[in-house]
Amino acid sequence: MNALPHGGLALSSLEEQLLQPGVKGLPIVAPLRQGAIQAQGWNVLHGDTSFPVAVLKTSALRHNLDWMRAFCERNGVLLAPHGKTTMSPQLFGAQLANGAWGITLANAVQVQVAHRFGVRRVLIANQLVARSDVRAVLQLLHDDPDFACYVLADSLAGVARLSEEIAAHPLSRPLPVLVELGLSGKRAGCRTLDEAMTVARAIERAPGLLLAGFEGYEGLLDQTGAVEDFVGKLGALVREADDEGLFGTPDILITAGGSGFFDLVAQGFSKVHGLSRPLTPVLRSGCYLTSDHGMYQVQLERLDEREGVTPGAGLRPALEVWSVVQSRPEPGLAILTMGKRDASHDAGLPVPVWAHRPGPGTPRALPAGCEIVKMNDQHAYLRLPDGDPIRDALGVGDLVGCGISHPCTTFDRWPLLLAVDDDYAVRGALNTFF
Repeated sequence: MNALPHGGLALSSLEEQLLQPGVKGLPIVAPLRQGAIQAQGWNVLHGDTSFPVAVLKTSALRHNLDWMRAFCERNGVLLAPHGKTTMSPQLFGAQLANGAWGITLANAVQVQVAHRFGVRRVLIANQLVARSDVRAVLQLLHDDPDFACYVLADSLAGVARLSEEIAAHPLSRPLPVLVELGLSGKRAGCRTLDEAMTVARAIERAPGLLLAGFEGYEGLLDQTGAVEDFVGKLGALVREADDEGLFGTPDILITAGGSGFFDLVAQGFSKVHGLSRPLTPVLRSGCYLTSDHGMYQVQLERLDEREGVTPGAGLRPALEVWSVVQSRPEPGLAILTMGKRDASHDAGLPVPVWAHRPGPGTPRALPAGCEIVKMNDQHAYLRLPDGDPIRDALGVGDLVGCGISHPCTTFDRWPLLLAVDDDYAVRGALNTFF
């Protein structure tokens, strides 16, 4: 798939693999080499694919890649996008080719996938606790001296587990560790600055470990003031640890940044200066790449307002799921061949955007009032507004394109997504590994 840059990753095996009948979204009845998909001449609007089908608009992907690179350059921050969003080696490659510092991942298995395809630097934004997972990461570091991996700790017990495993499976270089600052009542992370400093001192003393910096996740907050306060605490920890001489790495890493408040994170990081060594500020936003039509669209509209971005010039939704009208059992109801197994529903139901009768032409925008009101495993309930011509126009066999809310939990439903141009011609495929 040549629509996006590969960032030096080893992706040829994906293009050479034989896809068998039964891959979601593909209409094949015999094995097909993945690299030959573009040559089939499929177009989603013509009804050439199987349905439902998940598509990524390459023009929106390229726009979002360029937008985020410009944002990072303008704000003096680096980007290690959260790879758990897509778990797609092709998209990792596009992000690295566009200047990403590394890839953030959530667990040891995801690290193994990224390393297999050639990612050279990763940050694990969850703590490794299971001994088998710690050993898996240590094995990669032992076998590949050029591979870099940062891990987290938020307790003395966590530090001890890391150090004990390194003692049992020695590395030729210390393991860089970030202290995780958390939020009261939320997920993992030290609850106070004193706790965080206690863990930082333990890392500095632990054999085989180096204190590399501090980490947090502000995405669980919903007020700008609370986000700014949290980022300020991360900066205070960096200063205190630097004053005590605890850092063992040439630079100091500070990292946060979900996909809704990364502008405030970047601003907060810019206030951390006067340290004994260079500061490396890293954002971890992952959903910027595809954006969505739901929760992130709302958050990004607010970010655009804070940044003074011209309406329509910000990040664009790239991910859609297309399905077929299977039944029109009532005047105001259409049943679609798409369900919970195909699209996210944890942060809002899919958003109906387009309708199209299979064949040439441009899809029509669905009117306001069209709404997915319920989903089963394989069905979606599309309510049609009273008095709108769409009630008579939408028929069995018509196509409906939906945007989604929260891309993370749509990607994991698709082992393969189709890359399409703005006319929905299929230009290739992107794989996922969940």
